[in-house]
Amino acid sequence: MCGITAILSRRPAVADETMAAGTAALHHRGPDGRRHWISPDRRVGLGHARLSIIDLATGDQPIANEDGSVVIVHNGEFYDFERIRADLQARGHRFRTKSDSEVALHLYEEYGTECVHRLRGEFAFVIWDARNQRLFAARDRFGVKPLFYAEQDGALYFASEAKALFAMGVRAAWSPESVYAGGFVLPAERTLYAGVYNVPPGHVLRATPEGHRLQQYWDVDYPRDDAMGRPRSDREYIEGFRAVLEEAVRTRLRADVPVGCYLSGGIDSCAILGLASLHHSGPVRAYTLTFEAGAYDESAIAEEMAARAGAEFRPVTAHQHDLADNFRAAVVQAELPCNNAHTVAKYMLSRAVRADGRKVVLTGEGSDEILAGYPHFRRDMLLHHTQGQPAAEVQRMLDELVANNQVSRGLLMPEGDSVVPAGARAVLEFVPSWLEAQAIGTRRTQSIMRDDFVAAQGGVDTIGAFLASIDVKRRLEGRNAVHAALYLWAKTALPHYILSNLGDRMEMGHSVEGRVAFMDHHVAEYLQQVPVSLKIRGMTEKYILREAVKDVITDTVYRRQKHPFLSPPSTHHREAPLHQLMQDTLRSAAVRDVPFLDQAKLIDMLDGVDGMDPGSAAVTDLGLTIALSYVFLHEGLGLAS
Repeated sequence: MCGITAILSRRPAVADETMAAGTAALHHRGPDGRRHWISPDRRVGLGHARLSIIDLATGDQPIANEDGSVVIVHNGEFYDFERIRADLQARGHRFRTKSDSEVALHLYEEYGTECVHRLRGEFAFVIWDARNQRLFAARDRFGVKPLFYAEQDGALYFASEAKALFAMGVRAAWSPESVYAGGFVLPAERTLYAGVYNVPPGHVLRATPEGHRLQQYWDVDYPRDDAMGRPRSDREYIEGFRAVLEEAVRTRLRADVPVGCYLSGGIDSCAILGLASLHHSGPVRAYTLTFEAGAYDESAIAEEMAARAGAEFRPVTAHQHDLADNFRAAVVQAELPCNNAHTVAKYMLSRAVRADGRKVVLTGEGSDEILAGYPHFRRDMLLHHTQGQPAAEVQRMLDELVANNQVSRGLLMPEGDSVVPAGARAVLEFVPSWLEAQAIGTRRTQSIMRDDFVAAQGGVDTIGAFLASIDVKRRLEGRNAVHAALYLWAKTALPHYILSNLGDRMEMGHSVEGRVAFMDHHVAEYLQQVPVSLKIRGMTEKYILREAVKDVITDTVYRRQKHPFLSPPSTHHREAPLHQLMQDTLRSAAVRDVPFLDQAKLIDMLDGVDGMDPGSAAVTDLGLTIALSYVFLHEGLGLAS
């Protein structure tokens, strides 16, 4: 797990100073060494900031092949790489290192750009092929690892984070269209920054001096309801899922440094810890965030699970003053606004893990995205797949769902009248609950923006623009509503927030590698063929997971409903440092530097918090937290006004 940079220049020569600046900006991703390589004609540069996990002695990058004609920089992990390495050696390839990264280099030599189909893991890499004068970049299937690019002044730049692009000379400025859209429901390649793009999940990018193009090599693929495979018993599905998930966990324990686990009171991380304990030699260290507000603290449940797994329990408390002290640093590291201080809490957790001597942790992220764990997926099921059930019973379950998920109010569940544009409704067979919630949230965020900024966007249908970027007919038509909602969620929230703000960015902010077993494509592809009735059984979410890991988790966890990982909103502690930070910052001159925020509207919102009930205050806190994020991003990334 590292940070990478690259430049392909058509005119100006690549400078050592430029490459050094890019890798220096990624020091937090790779504190164990920084190197760069520049081609003899100085038209290509590859840079690497290393976090040593595999092959501590000889795994430095960039790595070249036998004759130096192909060079790679890689961020992430390839699993089962020893088997691939042995096969390549049998085909005559000679390895210079014992690292997993070199496997991709020789796979490229053997199979060309089709090499990505043989790789398993979380990864982003860039290869320069001198013979073919081709730069080849790839990103893993779900987007666990980031990879950005930008084109400027005849050069194509790549980096693991936007701040490294800016350090190499790419102009740092907001993208008005993306800001207006909320930075969340965007076409996969778009970012919040003008001229800065993602290599989308499951895509490769080919570039030559003449130009570049993206190509998709993998996608989430739920079958049509009328094309599901051979029906199997519940037990067959459950046993098959246990096998692929346990294998994904086992492979992620491979490291040349100690491995720990993040542990909450939810079934996702508990399942990972339980399975890891079966294959890890000695107790696993389990790290748990604790909060002062009882409704958000899961430490007692986590401690019980740690004892069940024979793990070493390491609680890490996130006090309100800690959240305030670390908010700015966490947001700048994320390069995205956060809608809750849970981003900051994860930043603090990763720092504690690194201070405790761990570089690698297994995490439970991604489970809700493939198992329909969030309450909005259950709402979709109740609204669209309850044929034959009495209307009164369906309404009772909907009311129960809302009552049991108050902490999700306004964030995961729609709060207010739908504002999804008619055009989007015409394209989709139904509108997922999460998309309704996001549309309402985006409208609220737009309400604190300057009138001239909003007017300049001309009421653009941001959801329609997103839907136009995917093949709706091919991927959504004829699918179960829950599967259709999962597909769209995997294109937006998963890469743009869950795997970033709550995953890679917060972990790598303190040089910690997060390994995400639920994002193993073998696990995901298995679950895509599993009926919704095994993901949601009645009002029980993630039924198949509960049954598959019942023997390695506590009864408390087995029976517990989903509890979203959230930090207490700042409005719950109005005299505490985090809320004071919000009050002080949003009333300061710094807001006036952000070209789209309206300070008068923000002050009205701040003044109105004291008279609100807790639920309304929590919804208001979302907009205020996003605004606070924008102020710190504008300052911290040096964005043009």
